[in-house]
Amino acid sequence: MKRVFLLLPLLVLMALGVLFFRGLSLDDTVPSALIAKPFPVFSLPSLEEPGTTLTEGILKGQVSLVNVWGSWCPTCYAEHPYLLELAEQGVVIFGMNYKDEGDKAIAWLNKLGDPYRTNFVDADGRLGIDLGVRGAPETFLVDADGVIRYKHEGEVNARVWNDIFEPILAQLNQEREGKK
Repeated sequence: MKRVFLLLPLLVLMALGVLFFRGLSLDDTVPSALIAKPFPVFSLPSLEEPGTTLTEGILKGQVSLVNVWGSWCPTCYAEHPYLLELAEQGVVIFGMNYKDEGDKAIAWLNKLGDPYRTNFVDADGRLGIDLGVRGAPETFLVDADGVIRYKHEGEVNARVWNDIFEPILAQLNQEREGKK
């Protein structure tokens, strides 16, 4: 009987280990309620030209990405080189500088390069609330009509681009060809 009591802590530890590793593999993404809805209305200052106000109208006319980023965000730093590659390939990317300090954001872009067509500043996070942003980076795929087609939480890299974004872009192109 004593042996059973000796093995009990080991069995409990093994069970907790299994639960821990199972929990790590769960998908914790929350589907966005904004999919297939217009990008929220906004009127925010430009990062590059603080006296200029930008609105959601800048997103219309082309398929684009809206990348939520901040100079304070280590994962944004990790994804930045890939965003530069995408921009070089002609992907239109708008930046939403999120809860950041303007001078730090400008210095960050000057140091690392600027993949964004332009950046709008969401200093107080209100647009982030409207978009359901849980942190940075997050990237929205917006169609030419300004409708959100996909929301990605976390780093955009080659695997994410090839596995998720490219199939959606192919579908958008098929839909556009079908309308012609």
